[in-house]
Amino acid sequence: MLNWIEVAAETDLFEGVGIAVSVAGNEIALFSVQGKTFALSNICSHGSGRLCEGYFEGWEVECPLHQGRFDVRTGQATCLPAIESVKTWPVKLESGRIWLQLEPS
Repeated sequence: MLNWIEVAAETDLFEGVGIAVSVAGNEIALFSVQGKTFALSNICSHGSGRLCEGYFEGWEVECPLHQGRFDVRTGQATCLPAIESVKTWPVKLESGRIWLQLEPS
């Protein structure tokens, strides 16, 4: 069975700007895009850039170190030098709070 964990308030997020949360040993970036919330690994698969600090356009976040890009909906790498996807997590919004679905520990 998967666990839902409360990680932030909806009011912590602003359109196209990432925030970082640490949950169960994972550093996760949260993004709000077109009224939807997405969660993906905060660490770029190409280097050690923090995606929450990256430039955001459309559905993609660009790593601030080497300009690799990732689709926040899927974690898919969309621009070199990044070639490996980053992990994503299911998100739900409930009573003004953001919850992530994590594997049991």
